[in-house]
Amino acid sequence: MAVYATAAAVLAGVESRRGSIKSLVYASSFQNVKQLYALVCETQRYSSVLDAVIASAGLLRAEKKLRPHLAKVLVYELLMGKGFKGGGGGRWKPLLDRHRARLKAELARLKVHRGVSKNEDLLQVESKPGPASQVPRFVRVNTLKSCPDDAVDYFKRQGFSYQGRASSLEDLRTLKGKCFLLDPLLPELLVFPAQTDLHDHPLYQAGHLILQDKASCLPATLLAPPPGSHVIDACAAPGNKTSHLAALLKNQGKIFAFDLDAGRLAAMATLLARAGVSCCELAERDFLAVSPSDQRYRQVQYILLDPSCSGSGMLTRRLEEPGADAPSKARLQALAGFQRRALCHALTFPSLQRLVYSTCSLCQEENEDVVRDALQQNPGTFRLVPVLPSWPHRGLSTFPGAEHCLRASPETTLTGGFFVAVFERAEVPSSVSPAEALAPDPAPGAAPRKKRRRRAAVPGTPPLEEQVRRAVPLGGGGGAAPWPSCRSAGGF
Repeated sequence: MAVYATAAAVLAGVESRRGSIKSLVYASSFQNVKQLYALVCETQRYSSVLDAVIASAGLLRAEKKLRPHLAKVLVYELLMGKGFKGGGGGRWKPLLDRHRARLKAELARLKVHRGVSKNEDLLQVESKPGPASQVPRFVRVNTLKSCPDDAVDYFKRQGFSYQGRASSLEDLRTLKGKCFLLDPLLPELLVFPAQTDLHDHPLYQAGHLILQDKASCLPATLLAPPPGSHVIDACAAPGNKTSHLAALLKNQGKIFAFDLDAGRLAAMATLLARAGVSCCELAERDFLAVSPSDQRYRQVQYILLDPSCSGSGMLTRRLEEPGADAPSKARLQALAGFQRRALCHALTFPSLQRLVYSTCSLCQEENEDVVRDALQQNPGTFRLVPVLPSWPHRGLSTFPGAEHCLRASPETTLTGGFFVAVFERAEVPSSVSPAEALAPDPAPGAAPRKKRRRRAAVPGTPPLEEQVRRAVPLGGGGGAAPWPSCRSAGGF
């Protein structure tokens, strides 16, 4: 069956760091995405057990044409899955039938050796469900196309129960069933129970919703460029943060988005078009090669820098590769060297007023160390801005002011692992007038709350349901495959 070959190809792609399970599954041509995703995740979860059983049974020695990843998928299905019932298995069933008794005997022998009776008990402790599997599904309402009130009403009409604005992390942690909340910090962020799958939802496919982790929403929120600003998104693909910037700008102003990968830029262009972004200029360029003296960027006062990183905080990695080894020292040094060069380069743009540096890494070498070095190379020019004082997880105390940085993790913030630092110019650049420089920056959070009024519909504008129905058939289909919300070099 095609599902087994496709699952094997996805596993091979994950192993070679071509992408995460989710991105590779959605990029495949297999129609039943849920079936494929479940098969790949479970096979990966039992990977070490399957390796031991296959080796003990001598399967690959006996069947020399059988590739390792395909063997792992087939043996999982035979021993722990549906077992090829009802004629399943196709041309692989006769091959597995020849080895069925030996494989089952080796699995039983492994259980006896480890003193367990259930398949689940064979898993290593780190493979069992942990905090990462309990992170809620965060959904950003794309305010270029909709507003939170309309999205809430749409879900309520679909049978979801709206619980209002959350007041604590505990409210998010205890979400179950078809209940959802408004995030306590970000006014455009809806929160659903963990494992809620909205990839086929018509609002997502029509670009009204962006599936984006809360921590990934912080960089654009804290950069807070006002409408009309010129902004650089230095390492832009896959584009979730870029679309968030465009929403904050209300499509007024300019976003210069750079990335070196043509394929990722093409996917990003699709994402931005679906999100209704019209203020972004994409360029297949190395940000380090972009000249700060170029007249096109003379008005750039805001830069978002989310460079390639180890991805050690990515939820997909923690769920799909439990117990994965930490990045090697050599790889961390190489990544940190690039990150340091990119950050120092960004700080040389003459009109820059505010910059957000972020990674989806948990490693000090890519986070606090890079920020410290950049500040040391620009003494008195830029300072770290203290942001979100109530955020519970701060930067590691490795230098004075590191507490102004933010960290995130499933354990402390119920999000993916993340790091954010906000830089602000401490002096007036020569290319900016004193009046411009003294103008107050917009607050990085939401504006003081006023009584919210439902946005009046433009005469002749159809209701939200009708807009969605016209954009995407309610039965699903259409729309580009989702792209992960982090720009890690280790799997994106």
